[in-house]
Amino acid sequence: MTRPPLPPFDETAAVTKVRMAEDGWNSRDPEKVSLAYTPDCQWRNRAEIFQGRDRIVDFLTRKWARELDYRLIKELWASHGNRIAVRFAYEYRDDSGAWFRAYGNENWEFAEHGLMRQRIASINDLPISEDQRLFHWPLGRRPDDHPGLSALGL
Repeated sequence: MTRPPLPPFDETAAVTKVRMAEDGWNSRDPEKVSLAYTPDCQWRNRAEIFQGRDRIVDFLTRKWARELDYRLIKELWASHGNRIAVRFAYEYRDDSGAWFRAYGNENWEFAEHGLMRQRIASINDLPISEDQRLFHWPLGRRPDDHPGLSALGL
């Protein structure tokens, strides 16, 4: 299975890869998202370290059961060869109605066929009030005319 664009990434291909990842995560479909990763992909997400698509599906299922009304924006930070660095922010609420904005960075490494084989994420959560929210599009893909992180001052 290949998943273009393929490495090595130029800036255009890296931006496309980042947007594809954002769109996938905004679907909140763990099975669909897991297909962007190699079957033995290595993950570090906050304090969790694991490997494999089954574990990715389990992780994302738990994540989106806790993080309600999830909306994510990713932005390319840098790329070289088969690696991409991304910064991101997402907003969600918990089951008590409290809102949060999570900020983070991800380091990605891709196999030659375009699937991600390693994902390292560092993330911090900031409690926000509902009127501080900036991500207001309907659940799903961020509209093309919605500002990205830099335009929002994040």
